[in-house]
Amino acid sequence: MRVKVAAIQMAVTANEADNIAKALHQVTRAAEAGAQIILLQELFSTPYFCKDQDPAFFALAQPRDNHPALLALQALAWQRGVVLPVSFFERANNAFFNSLVVFDADGTDLGLYRKAHIPDGPGYQEKFYFNPGDTGFRVFDTRYGRLGVAICWDQWFPEAARVMVLQGAEILFYPTAIGSEPQAPELDSRGHWTRVMQGHAAANLVPIVAANRVGREVGRENEITFYGGSLISDATGALIAHAGQEETILYADLDLQALAVQRAEWGLFRDRRPELYAAILTADGNPRRG
Repeated sequence: MRVKVAAIQMAVTANEADNIAKALHQVTRAAEAGAQIILLQELFSTPYFCKDQDPAFFALAQPRDNHPALLALQALAWQRGVVLPVSFFERANNAFFNSLVVFDADGTDLGLYRKAHIPDGPGYQEKFYFNPGDTGFRVFDTRYGRLGVAICWDQWFPEAARVMVLQGAEILFYPTAIGSEPQAPELDSRGHWTRVMQGHAAANLVPIVAANRVGREVGRENEITFYGGSLISDATGALIAHAGQEETILYADLDLQALAVQRAEWGLFRDRRPELYAAILTADGNPRRG
């Protein structure tokens, strides 16, 4: 099967309705260009509120069943016949999650993923807002292939990528919000961020699609300039498409059947030794106690 994927990179404003309308417009553009799986960035319907610890921002969270971004994009997935992984701020009773839902090309809700790794640092104070995800890593069978989807900080962990590919993911998608470091303005992590994902692609022989935001967002105590750099890599980690700091849409055509043959003949999964990897299940690298 051949599939055309897209990654949307855009700036947002403080107006949620405007951001959703902009996302709908960009997804429509991508669909008209022939994209079948289209990725938006992390928490695209609002500014990145985790710059500060402010209880007022909990009001942005909404239940999965009536979140306006989900409702709008579910309808568009059906209208345009496209697959959409959609990031949102989820309220589930007294819990709050950084979540996403995958809509199939007929609008079917294929399920929920909740971000597993929650960062905490200047400008990225997510532990104040989000419970650790409780869904585990998931893959989603869609009209256009089997997708693994994780969120931002998740993409720095090779274990997450490997688990999704072990479950049969044919492409990995990462909606993202990353940029400057308020405590270290001289630090530019863009190259490091890019190479980490290229490594996941190469180590697992699957393509990677990552969508980041752009623009300067000013909070009460911190501000972040999101550096874009959205990318699509092939299964060896080579970049097929790579954005700068402008609003844009990236595209790539992928041959999933050829990639499945390549994974099988390369032997990466044939030659794994899971019985030797117990240390990875521990915090200190010592699987033996006592």
